[in-house]
Amino acid sequence: MEVEVKLLLLTAAAHLRLTTLLTPFHLKTLHQRNIFFDTPKNDLSLRRAVLRLRFLQNSAAVSAPPPRCIVSLKAKPTLANGISRVEEDEEEIDYGVGKECVDSPDKLSAVGSRVLKRVQEEYGCKDFLGFVCLGGFENVRNVYEWRGVKLEVDETKYAFGKCFEIECETEEPERVKTMIEEFLTENKIEFSNSDMTKFAVFRSGKLP
Repeated sequence: MEVEVKLLLLTAAAHLRLTTLLTPFHLKTLHQRNIFFDTPKNDLSLRRAVLRLRFLQNSAAVSAPPPRCIVSLKAKPTLANGISRVEEDEEEIDYGVGKECVDSPDKLSAVGSRVLKRVQEEYGCKDFLGFVCLGGFENVRNVYEWRGVKLEVDETKYAFGKCFEIECETEEPERVKTMIEEFLTENKIEFSNSDMTKFAVFRSGKLP
């Protein structure tokens, strides 16, 4: 079970002010491309499951590691009062193979992934021949080590606009949420609780 605090930054100016204040605590910047898959009848979505390939790389640097691809299965998500809980299983797969699956989703069958095997067994998908690529969105994630927690500040680029969000995975969501909210309020940074996942925003076709 992944538990995260999720807070929406209401403007680009709020995002800029926050990232500027957090500069001394910056660890890395990740460029993520998130791509989703389902059947034409949305069999996974109807059972509150999400299958995603995430392609990521660090910001350009001589010592930057090679690009990576992570396959993940998320299930039974809840998001209330800015706290997200979701069952998540993920696994790294070959980057080149992942890119081939975007163009030809049926190739998911041959990946040999434990996560993809779970999709087949638990959701009745004997193979991925009927799967389609739903598309996705780009995300620039700045990661900070701040007051004993790891903050992830996102700038998400959908086809229909941009959204800004703070995420923080923690075993103490109420305490950490209060700490973040106090910091934002003290620095006059406009925010609200997130009430939609990024995938839900993507599927809705409009910003929250």
